[in-house]
Amino acid sequence: MPVAHLSKDTFTSEVINKKGVVFVDFYAEWCGPCKMTAPVIEQLATEQKDITFYKVDVDQNSELASQYSVFSIPTFVIFKDGQIAAQFSGAMGKEGFTSEIKRVLGE
Repeated sequence: MPVAHLSKDTFTSEVINKKGVVFVDFYAEWCGPCKMTAPVIEQLATEQKDITFYKVDVDQNSELASQYSVFSIPTFVIFKDGQIAAQFSGAMGKEGFTSEIKRVLGE
């Protein structure tokens, strides 16, 4: 299942008001490292059934980017029950993402 895109109009209902864990990828179309991590995020989204994955284009949603202090991209924010549980920037491999997710899940 492809990772859905969010805008500021849908962010609150899909992330802040959601129970459970939500992984948000703040990216830009022109960003090289974002393009490198995109397939990894897609793969994780198919494997991690209990986590919802979303993407936010920072060029189209600069207010959201500012709100979550996204100064470099890609930036990834993991929410748990609407609260920020982890935030990290930069391209990484699947193992890096998995360890961040496990930390949030308490595994």
